[in-house]
Amino acid sequence: MTVLTATPSSRVLALRAQAPVEATTQTRGLSTEPIIRLEGVRKTYPARDRSASVAALDGVDLAIAEGAIVGVIGRSGAGKSTLIRLINGLERPSEGKVVVDGTAISSLGERGLRQARRSIGMIFQHFNLLSSRTAHGNVALPLEIAGHPRDKIAERVGSLLDLVGLADKRDRYPAELSGGQKQRVGIARALATSPKVLLSDEATSALDPETTSQILSLLKRINEELKLTVLLITHEMAVVKSIADRVAVLEAGKIVEHGPTFDIFAHPRHPTTRSFIGSVTGSRIPEELAARFELLSFPGSRAAIKLVWAGEQAGDHVLSRLARKLSIDFTLLHGQVDSIVGQPFGVLVVAVPDDPMVVAAVLRELDQPGLQAEVLGYVA
Repeated sequence: MTVLTATPSSRVLALRAQAPVEATTQTRGLSTEPIIRLEGVRKTYPARDRSASVAALDGVDLAIAEGAIVGVIGRSGAGKSTLIRLINGLERPSEGKVVVDGTAISSLGERGLRQARRSIGMIFQHFNLLSSRTAHGNVALPLEIAGHPRDKIAERVGSLLDLVGLADKRDRYPAELSGGQKQRVGIARALATSPKVLLSDEATSALDPETTSQILSLLKRINEELKLTVLLITHEMAVVKSIADRVAVLEAGKIVEHGPTFDIFAHPRHPTTRSFIGSVTGSRIPEELAARFELLSFPGSRAAIKLVWAGEQAGDHVLSRLARKLSIDFTLLHGQVDSIVGQPFGVLVVAVPDDPMVVAAVLRELDQPGLQAEVLGYVA
C-alpha cells in the first residue's frame, strides 16, 4: 500500500485543535491494523416473490488500512451500496462481521451506532443538504445534534469551510451554490465530528469532469493532511485511477479482484476489471480497428502487436530500439499514454512484417519487466 504523507499546515493544526473532545483526530502514524474490516460478510434480501432470498453481498472479505484511499468499483447491482450501508451501520449483515476502528459495527445497538457514526463521515452523490439551511448551517448540523457549545461550533465550521474553499459562501443557501460547491459543503459537513473514516458514495458521478477533478484533488489533500481513511464507492474507473492507493472490484456481490491500483490497471485478470479499465487506459481496442483484424495471415498482411508498458518503461523508446536492432519498420495503429496514481502507463498497437521469424524476434525482445506484448491478429 502506498502511504501518503504531508507536513500539516497551520490551518490543519487549527482544525485538529478545534475537534470536539469526544472525537478528536490526532496526528498519528499509520497503523498496520486495518481500520475497516469485513469478514465473511453476506447480505441477503427477500426476492420479489418471497420464494427465495437474493444475495447482495456473498462472502466478502475486505481489509482497509488506516490512512489509505481505497476504491470499490462495480456495475449497478454489484453490491456497492449495500457494502457502504453495512460499514456505516445502516444495514446489518446476514452473516459475517463488520469492524470499523476496532468496533464491531454489525453488533451495536442504536445508541452505540450513533456514537460510532461520529467516527464515520459520509458524502453523497446528490449532496443531501438541507435547503432551508445555509452552507454554515448545514456544516454545523452534526455538531448541534451532538450538543456542542455554539461558540465552538462557529469556530469549527469556519475552519472547515476555509478548508474546502468556501469561506466566502458561508451564508449562501444550497440553491445559490453550484454542484461542486454543494459537494464541498457536504465534505465539510462530513468532517465536522473529526471522523477517522470518510465514505464517498458516488460523490462525483453527478458532477462535470472539471469539477470532479477538483473534488478528487480536495479529497486527496484531506487524506494527506488529516490522515483520513477514504473509501470511494464508484462505477467510474477514472475516479479510482486518479487518487486510490488500492482498488477492489465487485461483481455480483463478490470481490473478484483487488490489489494496488497501478497493478490492477497494468495487469487486470478478471474480465470485469478489464472491461472497466479498457475505457480509461486505451487497452480496449477501438471497434473500427478491431474490425480490421483477421485471425490468420493472408497475402500482403502485417501482424498487429499490442504493447502495454507500465512504470518507467517508455513504449516509444522501446520501439525505437527494436527498429534499430531488428532493422524493421513499425506502423502505429493505436496508442494512448496515461497516468495511474502518478505513474506512467501506455498502450501501443503496431503493425510489423508478417514473417514468423520477425514476429517471434519482436515478442522475444519485448519480454521484459514492465512490458507485455501479444499478437492481436493480422491487418492489410
